[in-house]
Amino acid sequence: MNADAWTLLREFTAARIALGRSGASLPTKEVLNFGLAHAQARDAVHQPFHSEEISKELADMGLPTLTVKSAAQDRHIYLNRPDLGRKLDDESRTMLQTSNIGNVDSLLVIGDGLSSHAVHRQSVALIRELLPYLKTLGLTLAPVVLAHQSRVALGDDIGEILNCKAVAMLIGERPGLSSPDSLGVYLTWDPERKRQESERNCISNIRAQGLCHTAAAFKLAWLLEQAFLRRLTGVKLKDESDNPALHLRVKFPGVTHTGSSTQIST
Repeated sequence: MNADAWTLLREFTAARIALGRSGASLPTKEVLNFGLAHAQARDAVHQPFHSEEISKELADMGLPTLTVKSAAQDRHIYLNRPDLGRKLDDESRTMLQTSNIGNVDSLLVIGDGLSSHAVHRQSVALIRELLPYLKTLGLTLAPVVLAHQSRVALGDDIGEILNCKAVAMLIGERPGLSSPDSLGVYLTWDPERKRQESERNCISNIRAQGLCHTAAAFKLAWLLEQAFLRRLTGVKLKDESDNPALHLRVKFPGVTHTGSSTQIST
């Protein structure tokens, strides 16, 4: 009989299953692994957001950027006052209001959220995959906004000021004990500060061990196209990007359409 019948299952998940035991406790190895994962999660929350590095990478791609801050002036306030992370500070609001940017189709906001580690690892690669789709859709793009001490709803505040039709907030997700580098994307049609959470679409777990950048960019492009067609996002817009019958201008790499048929390259 196999001494560890769960071994095969452990190959398919990073979840803590079948850890074994040493007497009445966990094996020392698993205790140490848990401590390491917990430390990595804490580090992800407190790691500073180096927006200037991302700004440089985006500039190399031909994308201008703007840098803003929320009303939470430091990390301690940010973690204790979520409401302040949802709105701009006065200086950033004035800067955006006088930026002469407005009436653009789409806006990308990169916010540190609860894991700037995730933002540094995933955001630029995701945008690189997304740009060809935006060109195909013919959507104009505002300068990318880099937001410090940000919550998801900060994107609505920024989008309302810049008068954008849709805003996608790329933000570090709350670190799990096996995923300190997971990025989330929240898409909102007609952003304004009174928007509710149910009026957004979310794409989560964007990382090497989760949803890859290519697939995430395709999902976001599909949702963007549908948002512009239907003039809405949220619970009324279901993610059916895996249904080839609904592919319009957005095409996933490796998928070709001939008449009414669809072929997937292998």
